[in-house]
This record gives sequence, structure tokens and C-alpha cells, in this order.
Amino acid sequence: MNSSIKKFIPGFVISAYHFALSFIGALYCGFPGKRIKVIGITGTNGKSTVVGMTSQILKEAGYKVASSSSIVFKIGEMEEENKMKMTMPGGLILQKFLKKAVSEKCDYAIIEVTSEGIKQHRHRFINFDVVAITNLTPEHIEAHKGFENYKKAKGELFNVSKNIHIINSDDEHKDYFLGFRAKKIITYGIKSGDLKAEDIKLFPNGSTFKVNQEEFKLKLLCEFNIYNALAAIAIGLSQGVSINTCREGLSKVEQIAGRMEEVVDNVFVDYAFTPNALEKVYSFLKPKEGKLICVLGSCGGGRDKWKRPVLGKIADTYGDIVIVTNEDPYDEDPMEIINQVAEGSPKAEKILDRREAIKKALQLKEEKDVVVITGKGCEPWICVEHGKKIPWDDREVIKSIYNLLKNDK
Repeated sequence: MNSSIKKFIPGFVISAYHFALSFIGALYCGFPGKRIKVIGITGTNGKSTVVGMTSQILKEAGYKVASSSSIVFKIGEMEEENKMKMTMPGGLILQKFLKKAVSEKCDYAIIEVTSEGIKQHRHRFINFDVVAITNLTPEHIEAHKGFENYKKAKGELFNVSKNIHIINSDDEHKDYFLGFRAKKIITYGIKSGDLKAEDIKLFPNGSTFKVNQEEFKLKLLCEFNIYNALAAIAIGLSQGVSINTCREGLSKVEQIAGRMEEVVDNVFVDYAFTPNALEKVYSFLKPKEGKLICVLGSCGGGRDKWKRPVLGKIADTYGDIVIVTNEDPYDEDPMEIINQVAEGSPKAEKILDRREAIKKALQLKEEKDVVVITGKGCEPWICVEHGKKIPWDDREVIKSIYNLLKNDK
């Protein structure tokens, strides 16, 4: 539905419209969400990573798995990049995906579930066998008209699913999600939980930790990926998968595209566009010697304007050099967005052209410096006015500029 038309239509009419779309999609596809075991992953950060980790665990256990995330759509060994700029697809697309998973005889479908998707009833007519939440921090506040509404949207997934709930017991909003009735609830965490990570060791190339005396080795960086791994382990255990199989599955999880991904020497991209995620990325990557060079965009035009100066302030706190650039302005003035982010960072340099911003960061980088470019990760587009999409990949741009600079030396 066109955003300009939405302004003139009552909210209940828009809600009914989306409900009808989901029903028609489910009816047309034969209600596939009731004919396969479905696992829903929600939360503010880490959803795509948990989808990938859970898929690998279930695959290791011998199951055929389909998965839908902001990064990729997978059905068994078939894989298609998600180029929709939509984490949880609209009703008909999602139902077609589930129908394909059923026809390909998949045992499980794992779906990344968003608050906007729930608000638009995309979760309807799907029987979720397991639902899990990674964490909850302020996000999509303007779209939901407040944090409480955002939290309630996430809670709706737990309200409609009464079977197995997986909850991060270290998250400050755990009690809200523990309040929903379920046949079984499994909590996980580092500080507390039924499933608790112990003896944690973080390394430049991954981490190790123990669960129930079993040692797990991750190839992914940062403590937050231990939380993501715990969520995936909890899901696996809930499905009767052994702790040993969970360990083997996670040991095979390679780099998640666009998530703390090192593209060239000490140059990273990450999808982080929330204050909580950005701070975790910066605190982990900040070098003991050398400078941290931060290139950050400004969350998509027309949404969550409150966090723009907050992101700038976080970059200013951790970064030795800060460059604020264009990201996905949609119909908003990109320079105005950049200015609002830069309000939080007195040291920030403002460069409208994202390619030029990345080039400047690479030119400034010295041997022991770390460059981190956030906001897009592996996204394939820059979204500008009138619905236009410009093909883009931060990683390919970095490689191209890096090689040119290298050849010029």
C-alpha cells in the first residue's frame, strides 16, 4: 500500500487490509504454515544470525530445513539472496515460500519475524512450533508510536504460539515474555538461564564457551554471538537434538554475511543500525593500538529520527575518526539526515557520497587502525526517492577502492 495513501485511511482499515492479504495468501497456498514445523525468531538484534545457526544445527541433526531471513531465502540446498529490503516478506510471498518448503518435503521452516510483519498480520495462519526472542531495545518507535507498542508487537508472536518459548533471561524485558503461557519455556543467558554459557573466552577470530560441560567453538566474533548461539542451542534441544549435535552444527557456522564481516585487512562491515548494536560493535572492534575509524549511515529516511544524534554520539564516543554518510534516505533529504546524525558527533566529517566516505576512511587508515562501516552490511541496494533502488554492496565497494589504493602505492 502506497505510503502517501495510508495517511488518509483509518488504522483499522489498513490493519484489516493486511489481515485479508495474509488470509488470501494462506488460502491460495493451501495453508502451508499448518503443514510444516515452523520456528519463529524475533527480537531487535541477532535474528538473522540465530536463523542461520538454528538451520545449521537442525541440518546437522539430519533434517531438511527451509529458512527466511533479511539475508537469504533457503529451501534445502536451494538459496536465493533476499533483495527485497524486507526482512519478513508480505503475506503472499511468505505463504508461497512455506508452500515451496512443504512441496520440497522440508521438516522445518525457520522464519525471521519482525514487529512490522506482526503489525501487518504476516504471522497469521502459521502454526509456530517454537518462538524465540533474542533481545529487546528501542527500535521502530515512530512506526509503532512508542516502545510499549513495539514490545507488544513482539509479544503477539508469543501470544499466538502456545507451544515452546525460548527467552533471553539476561534481557531486561524477560519478565514480559515469560508472562505468556506455553507448554514449555526455556531460558538462556550468560548471567542466568536454564541454558547458561560458562568459561567464555573471546578471541580475534571467534570464541569458546561451555554449556553443560560441553565446549563450543564459534567462528563468529563478539559476545553477542554467544547469546545468538545459546538461542539456537535452546531451539535445537527443544526439538530433541543432542547437545553434541548442537556443538557440531555450530562449529560449521561460517561468517554470516554483513554481520561483523572483515572484508579486507581490519576493515569490517556490520548491519548495526540500532544504538545497542552499534555500541557493541564499536566496543569489540576498538583497537588497543591504532585508531577506530567509524563510517556510519543514518537509519532509513522517514523512520526513527530520534536515534540519529544518538548513533552519532556513540560513534563520537568510540571513534577516533567519524565519517557520517548517506545510507537509505528514501524520500527524505539525505543531507538533512546526515546533519541530524552529526549533531551527536562534533568531530564528524560529513560526506554525502557513500563511496567517497568509504574511500576517505580507507585513505586515512594506517597499519594498526580498524575501519568499521555500519548500517547496510550485505544489503544490495541504496533506497532513494520515488521508490528507486540503486544497486550497492558495501563489501564490493570496499574491495574495489582498497585494490585501487593498493595499486596506487
